[in-house]
Amino acid sequence: MSDLSAPEPSQTTLLEGAEAGAEVGLTVAAVARRFGVAPATLRTWDRRYGIGPSSHFAGAHRRYGPEDLLRLEIMRALVFDGCSPADAAKAALAADATQAKANTAPDRGVDAPTVRSRGGGGQVVPIHGGATQARGLSRAALALDAPAVRRILMDSLHTRGTIWTWDNMIAPVLIGVGERFQSTGQGIELEHVLTEGVVGALRDVAETLIEPFGSRPIILAAAPDELHTLPLYAVSAALAEHGVATRMLGARVPMDAMLASITRSGAPAVMVWAHDRITGDYLDMNALRALRPVPAVVLGGPGWTTDVPAGVIHSGDLTEAVTRLSHAARGLV
Repeated sequence: MSDLSAPEPSQTTLLEGAEAGAEVGLTVAAVARRFGVAPATLRTWDRRYGIGPSSHFAGAHRRYGPEDLLRLEIMRALVFDGCSPADAAKAALAADATQAKANTAPDRGVDAPTVRSRGGGGQVVPIHGGATQARGLSRAALALDAPAVRRILMDSLHTRGTIWTWDNMIAPVLIGVGERFQSTGQGIELEHVLTEGVVGALRDVAETLIEPFGSRPIILAAAPDELHTLPLYAVSAALAEHGVATRMLGARVPMDAMLASITRSGAPAVMVWAHDRITGDYLDMNALRALRPVPAVVLGGPGWTTDVPAGVIHSGDLTEAVTRLSHAARGLV
């Protein structure tokens, strides 16, 4: 799979690949794989901004030639650095292919012209810590490239697992998007694209579990009136990797519905997420502990006081939550 976080190809490599196929050019699909950009995005850039294939062959679709690839590399780099597509396209079209080759940097590919972003800045997602892959994920979100967001996440989930991907990629980018919104008031569209991609990728992982351990699933629910559920999808995916099935109740789960679900399913454990103290206060922990048999109760999120009833666990991170719930599923707590 293409990974936007991988090092960008050097200009020499780019030219060698283009020249090798200069007589036939490269198709949209081939260029999409080369650059890690969705084919639909390439077609949009071609239709709206003229950054597209220029070679014509009888009886075939237009193909990308060497100069087309150079312009596309400039366009891609600028968009992922936060420039608007329109400004990036102007710079790419104005760049001379020969000059672009001379300005090549070993670690960057094309040394693209400097273009100031519109709107007075705020075009970068701050990433504190996290892996290199987090930068690629943030660039894909900035470009609103939902297919790329999904590809990057699925590649990491399949190769490194849910907990690593959450701790080193997803969480740092989500925090950065939140900081960007607080400082500029912009970027809600980035959060939506990113959230949809994260939920979809984590659901895919959870649904790969075909033969779970035991027959009683773990219940995952947001506290009454709590709207935040994204971390619960990470718990579900990580538990699936441990062979443990879950049932997602989602946001704003009424107390009576939560109790009924636990009783009806015979769940050995329940995890409740609260992002805010107000929503956390709506959870009746004593009612959960009064169920028979008593399920393990794990609380997640910052919406809880430090004073919790005996037998209730406030988990501080994803690893601890998954370990506690996995042990409960196997009767180890």
